Amino acid sequence: MHPTPESVFTTTVKATTTGPAIEATGELDLDAAPILHAALRRALMTGPPGTILDLAGVTFCDSSGLNALLLARMAAERAGRTLHLARPSHAVARLLKITGADKVFPVDLDRAPVPHPRAG
Repeated sequence: MHPTPESVFTTTVKATTTGPAIEATGELDLDAAPILHAALRRALMTGPPGTILDLAGVTFCDSSGLNALLLARMAAERAGRTLHLARPSHAVARLLKITGADKVFPVDLDRAPVPHPRAG
């Protein structure tokens, strides 16, 4: 069975006015969690202290994906940085709410990260 384009997990890092933003798309599961973890680790070590994770394109998130988010939040906290979740898809928002994880992350339900003027 081949993955569909919607299921392939990708991350794209962009510069924003508040720091790096990671745009995640696809299914955030056991196979994708290391990809997200690596992107978050790199973003948390660069630039201003705020990192945004845009989850609007995430179509599925399981416990492995949630664990990657929680580990990244703890790593950010240890480094004196913050991890903000932006525009979680319905699937992600529901998982965050059911597990109570929506209480440990700053979550912006509607607003997309603002690109840095020098980003191109």
